[in-house]
Amino acid sequence: MAERIGFIGLGIMGKPMCRNLMKAGFSCTVYNRTRARAEELVAEGAVVADSPKEVTEKSDIVITIVTDTPDVRNVMLGPKGVLEGARPGVVVIDMSTISPSVTQEIAAALEKKDVEMLDAPVSGGDKGAIAGTLSIMVGGKQQVFDRCLPVFQGMGKNINLIGGHGAGQMTKLCNQVAVSLANLAMAEALMLGAKAGLDLEKMLAAISGGAAGSWQLSNLAPRVIKRDFAPGFMVKLQQKDLRLVLAAANELGLGLPGVSLVHQLFNTIEAAGEGAEGTQILVKALERMAGIEVKG
Repeated sequence: MAERIGFIGLGIMGKPMCRNLMKAGFSCTVYNRTRARAEELVAEGAVVADSPKEVTEKSDIVITIVTDTPDVRNVMLGPKGVLEGARPGVVVIDMSTISPSVTQEIAAALEKKDVEMLDAPVSGGDKGAIAGTLSIMVGGKQQVFDRCLPVFQGMGKNINLIGGHGAGQMTKLCNQVAVSLANLAMAEALMLGAKAGLDLEKMLAAISGGAAGSWQLSNLAPRVIKRDFAPGFMVKLQQKDLRLVLAAANELGLGLPGVSLVHQLFNTIEAAGEGAEGTQILVKALERMAGIEVKG
């Protein structure tokens, strides 16, 4: 008998991830704080619940993907939360990006009710969520991971168990270090090309296939040239992740100067009221310093 899935959080990422699970044949009970966001999925066959508690009562595996650490804590441990509806044998998978140490706290609280937890943040943006090609980095027990693997395979392609509770979240923070600095590299390459008067599309074609190639160069740079700053991943969410990176580095006594620079540049973007734009808008922080604009 197929696992019954509960899905909490139907935003840019959550809605297409849940839709892909339904396409894979899983029955889904869904909850979103703004109920209207659930309507599309209900029309496609999902059942809507009034609380995370009710989702958990009706499910074998509960997936959460919400904005930030306090949101996850509230959904899991707050009034009418997952913990209240949990029973032995249920697995909770948090696919948000949050603090690794708080993940461990929540896992310990669930374990007292014989409920297993996996932390399984994702990478791949809204395109990966829609296409079902997300990278999923998982922390938790091997046998729980094995049980949930068919569920992960409904949402992603590159699925890895990294280690114990919190290891998935720490891996996601490593991912965000690499992503944010690749974004800055992309922006600086465009700035140099623009200042030098190059045909930017030809320049991109020349460098994207070699050692400089990156997801950011292939996917975000063409959007910058078209002045398309619509979000695949919003600046304010990237900033939340970078704060988690810097907090984790601080706990470990580690200096990460590159991430600190990107975080400060994004501060200027947020100060300009552009926090809801896509992360490719980082280029505007450089444009304002240089007094030039990158465009085709």
